[in-house]
Amino acid sequence: METLITKFRKAAPKAALLMAVVAGAALQGCSKIAGGDTAGATATALSSDAASAVYVAPGKHDELYSFLSGGFNGQVSVYGIPSGRLLKIIPVFTQHGENGYGYSEESKAMLNTSHGFVPWDDLHHPKLSRTNGQTDGRWLFVNGNNTPRVARIDLTTFETVEIMEIPNSAGNHCSPYPTNNNEYVIAGTRFSVPLDMKGGTGDVALDKYEEEFRGSISFIKVDPEKGDMDLDFQILVPGFDYDLANGGKGPSEDWVFFTTYNSEKSGTLKEVGASQNDKDYLAAVNWKLAAKYAKEGKAREMPANYYHNKMDKNSHIAKSTVKKKVRYLLPEECPGMMYLLPAPKSPHGIDVDPTGEYMVVSGKLASAIPVFSFSKMQAAIKNKQFDGEKNGIPVLKYESVLKAEVKEPGLGPLHTEFDGKGNAYTSMFVSSEVVKWKLSDFTVVDRMPVYYSVGHLMIPGGDTKEPYGKYLVAMNKITKDRYLPTGPELAHSAQLIDISGEKMKMLLDFPTVAEPHYAQAIKADLVAPKSVKFFKLDENNHPHATKKESEASVKREGKNVVRIKMTAIRSHMTPDNIEGVQVGDTVYFHVTNLEQDWDVPHGFAVMGANNAETLIMPGATQTLKWMPKKAGVYPFYCTDFCSALHQEMQGYIRVSPKGSNVPITFSTGKKKQAPVASAK
Repeated sequence: METLITKFRKAAPKAALLMAVVAGAALQGCSKIAGGDTAGATATALSSDAASAVYVAPGKHDELYSFLSGGFNGQVSVYGIPSGRLLKIIPVFTQHGENGYGYSEESKAMLNTSHGFVPWDDLHHPKLSRTNGQTDGRWLFVNGNNTPRVARIDLTTFETVEIMEIPNSAGNHCSPYPTNNNEYVIAGTRFSVPLDMKGGTGDVALDKYEEEFRGSISFIKVDPEKGDMDLDFQILVPGFDYDLANGGKGPSEDWVFFTTYNSEKSGTLKEVGASQNDKDYLAAVNWKLAAKYAKEGKAREMPANYYHNKMDKNSHIAKSTVKKKVRYLLPEECPGMMYLLPAPKSPHGIDVDPTGEYMVVSGKLASAIPVFSFSKMQAAIKNKQFDGEKNGIPVLKYESVLKAEVKEPGLGPLHTEFDGKGNAYTSMFVSSEVVKWKLSDFTVVDRMPVYYSVGHLMIPGGDTKEPYGKYLVAMNKITKDRYLPTGPELAHSAQLIDISGEKMKMLLDFPTVAEPHYAQAIKADLVAPKSVKFFKLDENNHPHATKKESEASVKREGKNVVRIKMTAIRSHMTPDNIEGVQVGDTVYFHVTNLEQDWDVPHGFAVMGANNAETLIMPGATQTLKWMPKKAGVYPFYCTDFCSALHQEMQGYIRVSPKGSNVPITFSTGKKKQAPVASAK
């Protein structure tokens, strides 16, 4: 079948595309075709060797943390490797009822954008922070594809601490890619749009795509100590679609590379319109030169309107800042900053090998995988081996930068990772397999069927200078018969493969949350020792923190606001009896967890709240906003099991009719407090 499709590709690209789609459907619909002898593969996966290779004994820890994007659920899932055990879900761009993220008064500002409060996004690509080209375990950067955003997760707390909206962008898919010392996190736009140079997008007729639409590449500066992000400048680029990116290393570390498709600049029916040209482009940007141009005043400035949201470390309160301008560079005004390399049509993945010499481009419709040489690219630039230009950007000749082509690797190549031992591994979406090939002679040496339609691959550190070449994780789009059925939608599948030997060995299947598009993994000992166990109560500077029970209070502020400062400790809340609230009041429960011990969070929920609960970590303060609609007595309680008397950790709040004369009083196991005067 591969030979037949290869012939069709060479003869008729459209026919080849149709054949590939038909072949893919057949592969996905029949497990025997997709995976060969399914029974044999299952036997391998269930063999004693495979079972022992992934077994992590009770009380023992995994070797690695792996971070899988949640795709359309807007979250990051954390799994242990090799066990495949789900350890945590980190909400980023979505509200999370489990811990109140995006619901609590402290965290709501994290989801502010210029479009308003946006409690969802499409999270595709996690990328670990780096030091000297190696993952350092400090932060995880992730992208929001739909409403363009980049977020930073603190790996001492596994919490989202910063989200920045990206102006002049649409479909922030080509994002976020850190340089080798986090000098920049780089984000490219997927959808080009008509930019209004007075800010935002212009009201332009859609048939003006070719003339009016442009893309952007954003350069986000990262504070080397705190990790705080700041949008330094953008490059406005031709109106292609920018898909994925990866940075260089070693000799190429000053460069970042972007796959682009739709070099035709088609604005409609792109499955046809964006497949006309024989080749699209790999864009190469010298980011150090770009930063130099920006610093030297080459950048222009334009109005903008975007939100930058940060979580304060000690108060745990998020605040939003609105930014009103952005600097930009034009490639045609910055010689030497950007070049285009012809690549197979509709390229997806771009991956740079550990030496920094080879750039591997995966063309979804290609019959071979081109491997470009960085040293040849430099020579071609020096010798001006150009084949015209696009929007003032020189186009290098294909032959001048090509090192080799991996022949007949499989159907539908998407992504390549490296094991640090001279081997590359490429995912084949249509033929549902992982293909291993050598960097020394660019020949295929092994194949492993996966189940089914593999997208991204992940080798721990596979995009760094020193990969951890023991495991590979294949993230598969379709499961069909892999797990128990769960209605029309089935779980997506990850498969763990042993790549330590000459031949790949399947070790484990495990279902994943939502649709992982990419993953990163890191040795556990780079993260676990720095994990925060609890927040120090004396460092809690939340304005409504209550650091001892005697400071608990209930006060009316003005006519319609009641502010309750409450403490939680095993196994009671103070106060646990509250009266004097009226229908129509806005009630703020500021709950401080007094515990100073590891793994003793307390939850708080009140009957009738129409947002969520809130989960309060030891030493922290969180706020639940509640607006009672009718009179009555409402229970509240701790939602997180904390002790043998957890069930007893509860209380009541009395709500009286509007205008009643019931005074504010509160108590815990003793006589009621005297009425408290209204705060001015």
